[in-house]
Amino acid sequence: MRRIRSLMLLAMLGQAAPFTAQAKPPAAAKKPRNTPVTAEHKKALLDLTGGFKFGMTKDEVVAVFSKQLDERYDERIKATTDIAAQDRLRRDKKIEVARLQQSYISFDTGKASPWDVSIVEDQFAHNTGEAMLERWENQGDMNQRRFFFFFEGKLWKMFLSIDSSIVPEDKKNFATFRSVMEAKYGPGEVEDGKITWRTDDLEARAIDKLKNYDALALVVEDPRIRRQVDAMRAAKAPPRREPNSLIRAVVDPEQKDHPDVRANSDAVDRVIRAQSEPPTPTPPPKSK
Repeated sequence: MRRIRSLMLLAMLGQAAPFTAQAKPPAAAKKPRNTPVTAEHKKALLDLTGGFKFGMTKDEVVAVFSKQLDERYDERIKATTDIAAQDRLRRDKKIEVARLQQSYISFDTGKASPWDVSIVEDQFAHNTGEAMLERWENQGDMNQRRFFFFFEGKLWKMFLSIDSSIVPEDKKNFATFRSVMEAKYGPGEVEDGKITWRTDDLEARAIDKLKNYDALALVVEDPRIRRQVDAMRAAKAPPRREPNSLIRAVVDPEQKDHPDVRANSDAVDRVIRAQSEPPTPTPPPKSK
């Protein structure tokens, strides 16, 4: 009980905020189950890449995107004989290409980015050779946002924020999301709000982000580059901040090199009581 009260006191004094728990020995790496993927489902997973290939540079991604737009806009241009309308379509195509180019951001600037609090906030790290492009894909019946992630200048991952309307409004939960995803891509490994599929060429994940962003996501990546990215992030991670001796004493009373917090438990109790008791009202001044 005294230990719990001590923790409460530290929280009230604002001293517990910078504390970082003592790191536990790393657990043995969990071996992927590698749920078998059929040829049909493998093709569906490959379609998630949208015609882009891992290892492409930023300029190569833009070039493929421009070519895809050529095919789409050529059909629309040929469908009209209005010269002004044709010119307008050509300008629209150039604007789309420019918008993709301008979306490029490097995370090596040493500064916060506008994406640090966003649906992709957990998909990149700073000062690790990572960068990103972003575009909307809303042609035809699609309504999704594609993020291209680069490591050391090469495309290694794509994140798709997909239209959450694929899940009925009255059934927006992970169970429904899982049934929709597995109907399209087959059974996967399910854990912590994610469904994972693995093939020889890629790893794909469906991620439930309904709670924080009312959104659903699909991630497709090169698992070989993923290992390199993880190693770089670990090497560049900031050093752990050690807790001060007082906090360490409360959390781990077996430590020998800290003040004896338990010896002062009565003082702790008095402070807690003082915090919980209403203040004594001050009497009004006497009139002269």
